[in-house]
Amino acid sequence: MLRRIFLFTSFMMFGLQLTHGQILISLLLGDKLNSGKVEFGLDGGLALSNISGIDDTQSNSSLHLGFYFDIKTKGNMLIHTGVIVKSQMGARNIAYNLDDPELDPLFMESTAKRELNYFSVPVYIKYKIYNQFFIEAGPQIGLLYRAKDKFETQTGSGKALTMQNDVKEQYTLFDMGLAGGVGYKLMKGTGINLGVRYYHGLLNIAKKGIPAQHNRTFYIYAGIPIGAGKKNEIN
Repeated sequence: MLRRIFLFTSFMMFGLQLTHGQILISLLLGDKLNSGKVEFGLDGGLALSNISGIDDTQSNSSLHLGFYFDIKTKGNMLIHTGVIVKSQMGARNIAYNLDDPELDPLFMESTAKRELNYFSVPVYIKYKIYNQFFIEAGPQIGLLYRAKDKFETQTGSGKALTMQNDVKEQYTLFDMGLAGGVGYKLMKGTGINLGVRYYHGLLNIAKKGIPAQHNRTFYIYAGIPIGAGKKNEIN
């Protein structure tokens, strides 16, 4: 089973740009990946993110989506891993200067929304504490695949102007941090997992500049087992 998980995860990571295809494959292979010791499913919800080290920013809200494995070890302890294939971090309300004499006057009153898109791999220890309640904590690694600023303004005549700026070169390829959270499993054996998590980035993600910048993200999520049926005995 562990070999199956490794091969499946490697395959999914190889084609990470095909997010919709990944989710379809996950749905089709759910029965094959579940066993009495492993629960496989889809994980998604709302993410509220910010970047420390940038003045006066506001939280950026987005949806996240991925797949997960809960692997039973001993007693009430599980290992939670998988890949968040759609994971957007970043911040809003970022003051901006394009260093362009033609564009700066048009956008001088606007602020940017910075979107940092990662493929994220969590490796958490998950522990059932009471009935169906659980806590979880552990490291999370992210691979940056897109970073851009979006902002819009209006001309004096009321015409909307929008612009995007690629800022990937300003950020490091990898991020790493620690995450922790609490949750509840609705039905013993095959129920949906509902929970909240907080991710605290430890690495400076900016290539240049002082102070350092770190990702901060709060997740509200639902984990839905796929094809578990009677095979699921991890509770």
